[in-house]
Amino acid sequence: MDKRWTLTAAVGLVAAVIVAQVNCSSSSLKRVTKAQVLGFDWKNCGQPDDPAVLKSLNVSPDPIAIPGGLTASAAGSTSVQLAAPLAVNVTLEKEVGSFWVKVPCFEEMGSCHYRDACDILNQLIPPGQDCPEPLHTYGLPCRCPFKAGSYSLPQSDFYLPYMDLPYWLTNGNYRVQGVLGSQGKELGCLKVALSIHSN
Repeated sequence: MDKRWTLTAAVGLVAAVIVAQVNCSSSSLKRVTKAQVLGFDWKNCGQPDDPAVLKSLNVSPDPIAIPGGLTASAAGSTSVQLAAPLAVNVTLEKEVGSFWVKVPCFEEMGSCHYRDACDILNQLIPPGQDCPEPLHTYGLPCRCPFKAGSYSLPQSDFYLPYMDLPYWLTNGNYRVQGVLGSQGKELGCLKVALSIHSN
């Protein structure tokens, strides 16, 4: 698994699915040779009694250069075991003028419903394979089931290499909401806001 995605497995399945969808092979992808991510912000958006909560996520520098390095730390908890099937509903919006426009689901990217995030994680990190660094070093899981408890990723350095992004995701302001659920019950919700400037 590419190291630029390892942080997402530590901070929650919602983020993992959001990032994994961008890593899919598609004819509509554009090679990004130089980009910046600015104004990265996040917040929990679930109900007060949601069992899965991201408690902290610190990412620097701002802006984040692609390709380039970043430093990140994260902590979260779940009061219940997170096991398959683990559904994720992703809503992606792009700012157009003074309006936020929902980006439809296209080739498994955009505002999509994923029936089982556990299956996606198994594709990214096949069962039997060690979790990538730094998750392995800190004993953090990278695939289901995620046992009830607290998880913490100490400050770690990552390198973001060149990447392929959908042509519509290369410049602009974006909002992403991911809702994690199982058997019709919401388990957690995370909102992320950021801007992407690319060549």
